[in-house]
Amino acid sequence: MSLNFTAIDFETANSSPASACSVGLVKVRDGKVVDRAGWFIRPPLGHDQFQEWNIRIHGIYPEQVADAAGWVDQLADLVEFAEDDHLVAHNAGFDMGVIRAACAATFVACPEYAYLCSLQVARRTYSLESYRLPVAAMAAGFEGFNHHDALADAEACAAIVIHAAKRHEAATIADLSELTGARLGRIGVPVAA
Repeated sequence: MSLNFTAIDFETANSSPASACSVGLVKVRDGKVVDRAGWFIRPPLGHDQFQEWNIRIHGIYPEQVADAAGWVDQLADLVEFAEDDHLVAHNAGFDMGVIRAACAATFVACPEYAYLCSLQVARRTYSLESYRLPVAAMAAGFEGFNHHDALADAEACAAIVIHAAKRHEAATIADLSELTGARLGRIGVPVAA
């Protein structure tokens, strides 16, 4: 199996998609988790107010990110970790929106990535009452994680995609996309040929 990808999850300080305050990344090679990373992010000015609702969800307080590097300084670390992998996220539109918005808010170019949504994959793989991350992860045999911890959520997302790929006998992310009908999306500006 050459199932290679990086699962990603963001938590935000408020309702602005540019307000990333935490990221979790999980690297998968040949269908196995080989590396994990997660860190706090200081949200960009103008997007840095923490809303009580968000704090209740993820438990991250402003003082925890006060000394963290900002988006511009951490984008290179994110790109270095993900390399040229496909990105995978649960409800990927949200997470890709965070990357786009945080880049726009800090006036940096959005990196180019292809991505797959594990929520779409789960809907086409399992028959569940709900496809929220904890429920879909449980269907994939990944239970008891700290939901809304960015790294734990990225691990759950990776588990869903690995399990779904086995069920669909998909060797790659592109195969899984084709077999499930879950569209491969793109962010960033394509590099001119």
